[in-house]
Amino acid sequence: MSALNEIKERIGSVRSTLKITSAMKLVASSKLHKAEADIEAVRPYERTLEEILSVVESYRSDEEGYIKASDAPVAVVAFSSNSSLCGAFNSNVIHKVLDTCAECASVKVIPVGRKMAEAIRKTGLELENDDHGDIIGKPDYYKSRTLARELRKRFADGEFSKVLLVYNKYVSSSSQIPVVEQYLPYVTPTTASPERKPDSLSEDYIFEPNPVELAAQLVPYLLTMKFHAAVLDSAAAEHAARTIAMQTASENAERLLAELTLEYNKGRQEKITSEILDLESGEA
Repeated sequence: MSALNEIKERIGSVRSTLKITSAMKLVASSKLHKAEADIEAVRPYERTLEEILSVVESYRSDEEGYIKASDAPVAVVAFSSNSSLCGAFNSNVIHKVLDTCAECASVKVIPVGRKMAEAIRKTGLELENDDHGDIIGKPDYYKSRTLARELRKRFADGEFSKVLLVYNKYVSSSSQIPVVEQYLPYVTPTTASPERKPDSLSEDYIFEPNPVELAAQLVPYLLTMKFHAAVLDSAAAEHAARTIAMQTASENAERLLAELTLEYNKGRQEKITSEILDLESGEA
């Protein structure tokens, strides 16, 4: 009897867990749809800015275009989630950060997310105290802009020799890839030739204002957009990872529930059969 009661208690516990994982899956799936829409809305704008900037690349003279202090540490801006229950999402990007830091002579980690801050503190690497968890918890362009401006200023002041972004890039709901991107000094995907002259530019382009002013104004906008895109990518990847993790947990709970129910029914049947045999032997 005690064995059956124990199985019954386990069935109740698994059912409670199944309700929680199913609810978390629905919440994560809902957040994922919004995050997908946000990142897909940003990417075309980012690509267009990069295309325009690549045309006026030779006119750039901004502080983001060159290294101010080559002996300064490398800043690694590392993105993670603020909470767990999202599969290997955090462990994958943490390993990527550690591998990246191992390749640098001097490094300072700037965490964006509580899980990253907790993991880096255990390694002994130089770490900023603020985990910037509010940025990843509720992605907002103005929050991203504040940190992006701070990074640009510190780079321009020579505090960092380079700024790298390490985050999970959202590819699809089933694929999130840890990536490392150079944020500063910024280099356009297709760099224009330094010898390029205004009269050699394609006739398809009309510059207003002139290319020098255009380049100076575009770079800060693009850098802010790239940083915000990394935030949105990481957020979308987190929700996708959590959706899959909760789906897997729910499936495991359903399978365990079926096994426990079968075991309980077998035990109950054996108990009833034993009681019937006891009655028959007593009557005999």
